[in-house]
Amino acid sequence: MSSIFNTLNIGYSGLAAAQVGVSTTSHNITNAESEGYTRQRVVQAAANPVNLAEGSVGNGTQIMDIARIFDNFVYDRYTGISSDKEYSEFTKNTLEELSTYFPEIDDVGIKSDLKEYYNMWQTFADNPDNDAIKLALAKQTETLSKSIIEVQNKILDLQSSVNEQLFVNVKEVNALAEELANTNKSIAIAESGGAYTANDLRDKRSSIELSLAKLIGAESFTDQIESNISIDSSSNEGYGSYTLNVNGFNIVDGGSFHPIHISSSNNPNGFYELSYERQDGVLIPMNEAIEGGRIGAILDLRGDKRSGDLSGTPSNGVLQKVVDQMDAFANTLIESTNNLYAASYTTRMESNTLSIDNTQSLVNSSLNIKEGSFDIVMYDIDGNISARRTIDINSITSMAGVAGSNSIEGQLKAEGDDNNDGNANNDIDDFIQFNWATYPDGSNAVEFIMDSAYASKGYSFAIEDNLKSESFSSGSNFAGALGLSRFFDGNNAKNIDLNYKLKENPTDIAAGKSASTGDASLSLDMIQQQFEKYDFEVGEATYNSTVYGMFDVIATEVGVSTNQAILNNQTITAQYNAVELEYSSISKVSIDEELTNLIKYQTAYGAASKIITTVDQMMQTLLGIKQ
Repeated sequence: MSSIFNTLNIGYSGLAAAQVGVSTTSHNITNAESEGYTRQRVVQAAANPVNLAEGSVGNGTQIMDIARIFDNFVYDRYTGISSDKEYSEFTKNTLEELSTYFPEIDDVGIKSDLKEYYNMWQTFADNPDNDAIKLALAKQTETLSKSIIEVQNKILDLQSSVNEQLFVNVKEVNALAEELANTNKSIAIAESGGAYTANDLRDKRSSIELSLAKLIGAESFTDQIESNISIDSSSNEGYGSYTLNVNGFNIVDGGSFHPIHISSSNNPNGFYELSYERQDGVLIPMNEAIEGGRIGAILDLRGDKRSGDLSGTPSNGVLQKVVDQMDAFANTLIESTNNLYAASYTTRMESNTLSIDNTQSLVNSSLNIKEGSFDIVMYDIDGNISARRTIDINSITSMAGVAGSNSIEGQLKAEGDDNNDGNANNDIDDFIQFNWATYPDGSNAVEFIMDSAYASKGYSFAIEDNLKSESFSSGSNFAGALGLSRFFDGNNAKNIDLNYKLKENPTDIAAGKSASTGDASLSLDMIQQQFEKYDFEVGEATYNSTVYGMFDVIATEVGVSTNQAILNNQTITAQYNAVELEYSSISKVSIDEELTNLIKYQTAYGAASKIITTVDQMMQTLLGIKQ
């Protein structure tokens, strides 16, 4: 039977429901700017009625749930596009930094220095005996070398900085993943009875998931997703077992956390390598598995594959490609210049340090030596050619060997009549001594030395490559590959420099192939070199271009990559804004809406209070009648 006390309970239930509504609305308002917070809504329903003969009499209201308004499907799109945005943003910023190292549009930088370098050779060719021009040429060569080194060092520093950011971000991923696993444990405990949803803990989990998506492109999965249209048409939530996955690697399984291992201990150049530890303790490399988020961008920029050599450098990556292109540009400039400069007269040639065996095939070695031939040319004191011998190089030619063998030493020591005078005592084998030097560290070098007796009489020698066509690149490149009588020291963009002997005494720079006054033949070849095409090998790719053209390729590819990154970022940002707006319209707090709700619950509270006041007055009336 319904009574006045039952009516009092109805008023109290309304009062309590309004109080919960005010508290929930206040919670929403105060967390409107909290990162990751999802608005909550009070789910209210009529309490079980009292059944009378006359019918069911209402028994007030009850709070069924305080639900978070969350759409799992929209949130998955939001985390996915957030990962893409972080990837594109980091890529864009890094490439914009890289592009500043190639300011060729302002007529400054390497290309400008290269142009001035060849202009100095032209000036030298016009005045081959002018020592002041030799000094100017030496200075411009050093300027060009420093420009190349400076740009390469900036690229390497940028790559190193990106590599260090990899370490920092992976550590953050591990910290967040561990926190996520602990949050899952807390959610499981809070929701163990099945009566309530741990809204704030789930908000915390979603916030961590978003951060991990941005960092590493992680995706979360649950057993089942349950929808509740009575709460909101877009409301659905994931329940059951939980995993956080990075392209096949489960970083979090419910309350268990599997850290990503990062180490550079096995890499000589300090590049970090990532691995995943299986349950049996085996580490599985995962560099190539990470494709999203900031870490995915870092690996794509730095390179995620290790080269097959012992250097530990990546074999791919945007920055590594530019490093390799710069090395190819500098190495080809060095070798092609040195191959030409070896044609200048000298009394001693000493190669770079070599890592080959003296019996190894030169063509099949790491040296850029091709099948062909070169001439050893002898000059007398007046600059006249006194002898010439051709040395052939084929697929089995080695460096050292007995006289008459198919080796450089063997062909050099072979008896011959190199000047067609019938005298066997004034030929190349009498003038030049071959020496294969082995150093304590196991490296080697080859030396060609003029016999001191002939050197004292003013004799000198040179090496001229024999070209198969009019192209400078059609020769054997023997002297260039070995660095014999070189103009440049070094073999890449990190160590290119004017030969140390010429740096000490620039007046020794030769303009001609012989010591004859006014000989500018070598300078003319150097001028022609800028128009010659060479093969620049970068990994598996080969660019057939001039020295200018190869640098244009590098600068253009950097510019194109940067523009693509900017356009891609603009597209992804537009997509991100659209998805974020959709997510915010569902889950984010609207202050205007909450203020309306606050007024609504305040009014409901007042109305419920009126019910209680009315009941109180009725009870007072009853008590008055009794008296």
